[in-house]
Amino acid sequence: MEDRLSCWAVSMDKAEIIDRFRVEDGDGFRLKRFDPADTCGLDIDKSEAKDLLQDGVGRLRDLQERLYAERRWSVLIVLQAIDTAGKDSTIEHVMSGVNPQGCEVTSFKAPSSLELRHDFLWRAARALPERGEIGIFNRSYYEEVLVVRVHEDLLRKQGLSPKLIGKDIWQERYESIRDFEKHLARNGTVILKFFLNLSKDEQRKRFLARIDEPDKNWKFEPADLAERKHWDDYQKAYQAMIAHTATKHAPWYVVPADNKWFTRLFVAETIAETLDGLALDFPKVDDEARKAMARARKELLAEDDKKG
Repeated sequence: MEDRLSCWAVSMDKAEIIDRFRVEDGDGFRLKRFDPADTCGLDIDKSEAKDLLQDGVGRLRDLQERLYAERRWSVLIVLQAIDTAGKDSTIEHVMSGVNPQGCEVTSFKAPSSLELRHDFLWRAARALPERGEIGIFNRSYYEEVLVVRVHEDLLRKQGLSPKLIGKDIWQERYESIRDFEKHLARNGTVILKFFLNLSKDEQRKRFLARIDEPDKNWKFEPADLAERKHWDDYQKAYQAMIAHTATKHAPWYVVPADNKWFTRLFVAETIAETLDGLALDFPKVDDEARKAMARARKELLAEDDKKG
């Protein structure tokens, strides 16, 4: 087992693996070139994968503590994927050891009537993480160029003037998103965008599991199966989304999602490596503060003398 673990940590360079799935420039991007079942040749069982994940979660826990203490950066994690790709379980397993005080998950459902009275980025801007904190968007403002693009009738229900809904609407939204993310990056928000790349055959298996296994029945929604019929349209929308919004300051990671253990390992390591690159540290204590602590220590120890 030790040899296999070192395969991930040493001989299979983490940076090289992460780079393999990072998209910083959408020119020439083709989603079909990314294999949803890719594991970079790593062949391990579930228990070994669990041990590896715990190692990554441990690193993440330590780095998050430094992020929270330093309060110079905020981290925005965006998760996008087709149904059953594993967004919820990835959040659950990867963030299991993180202090909830410094991490918040926001799940974006269909917009409310209030949200529809604002621009499409408004509700996302309200949920952005503070400096020192990690914000996770389970789905995000990208739904506006995904589900709304696949179901264009939704666009007509957003209260926009017909003059604003032209042939360039999607290009305009991509531009708005790029500008929004550039603004965030310039102000200290580190953006990590993960597209969990699931194959159609694996989605079929996961839907069947939700139907056939009683303890998973609660996960099945008939509407999800209806969306599956738009598979090709969604793949085109994901292709366009990544091609038009992948940048150096807000890259996309096209994560193989057919094997959940690899998805979780990759996401955990990518977040940890990114935070490690920020050179986070605990705030330094100056001489005046040390003197104050020395006085406080003396005062606290004196309480024992009084008891005696």
